[in-house]
Amino acid sequence: MKILLIGATGTLGTAVHKALADRGHEILTVGRSGGDLRYDVTDPAQVTELYDRAGPVDAVVSAAGDVPYKPVIAMEPDDYLAAFRGKVLGQIDLVRQGVPRIAPRGSFTLITGVLAREPIPTGSAASMANGAVEAFVRAAAIEIAPQRVNAVSPTVFTESLADYGDYFPGMASVDLADVAQAYIRSVEGAQTGQVYAL
Repeated sequence: MKILLIGATGTLGTAVHKALADRGHEILTVGRSGGDLRYDVTDPAQVTELYDRAGPVDAVVSAAGDVPYKPVIAMEPDDYLAAFRGKVLGQIDLVRQGVPRIAPRGSFTLITGVLAREPIPTGSAASMANGAVEAFVRAAAIEIAPQRVNAVSPTVFTESLADYGDYFPGMASVDLADVAQAYIRSVEGAQTGQVYAL
């Protein structure tokens, strides 16, 4: 398959890239500052340009999303809007604009995270964004068939525990290799409307 991978140069994107390439897929990498194509998917106009430049693909995979972390009382409306733009809108637009551009039985795999179901202090914007993406996946799946859409929702990565482990007390971590397997399941499998929680 020819796969468009958004966020390919990040920690997760690098692992997903390797896992998909090892299975023989042709990967077209996308990032704001690195990759085969340089686009910011939080800008709908750039999503359009990205699809025009990429040409026909079989699957779109997203491993990118930015949200601010602050206590609720320190959050401003613009912080929540930034979380929506940084993690939700871009991924929704990848699907919205991608439906007429990917293979008739192609797929989309989006990224959410554990905070949709296990909130932490300072994580209200991330919880909001992740929950929104997961709700969108379930809703879009019933409209875009036979194309498919799923989300991967990991907890903190084992490889990132030194940097982020203190924010997830008592939560088990997940290896990046296992998260990458969930992406493979979404891309190569037959399910739709699923949130693969790890």
